[in-house]
Amino acid sequence: MDLVNLVAALAVLQFIVFSFLVGRARIAYGVDAPAVQGHEKFERTFRVQMNTLEQIVCFLPVLLLAGVYWPDIVVASVGLVYLVGRMLYRKTYIADPSKRTVGFLLTIIPTFVLLILVIVGAIMG
Repeated sequence: MDLVNLVAALAVLQFIVFSFLVGRARIAYGVDAPAVQGHEKFERTFRVQMNTLEQIVCFLPVLLLAGVYWPDIVVASVGLVYLVGRMLYRKTYIADPSKRTVGFLLTIIPTFVLLILVIVGAIMG
């Protein structure tokens, strides 16, 4: 499970980095806490962080559970797609939210794949 745990740690690190970037955007665009509205670039940065939080709540449990049933390399590979998807989502959402679809799909599809792996693994024992 070393590879799976590494991917899990990288997902948490990615979320922490996205959180720091929100703080940096607050300063750059003059949006004082606790406000979550202001400059459009700040709002986009904040929404990426919040969407990542929404996604990681589903992703981490199924990643770790799938690692119980399936080979490390398979589960970790699916998890890496999620991480790349999140980076792409962030880049495209901040540039133009209407272009976020590919990044979102590269986030949600791996999560569903892992969920299916967990269900099949649990049924198969």
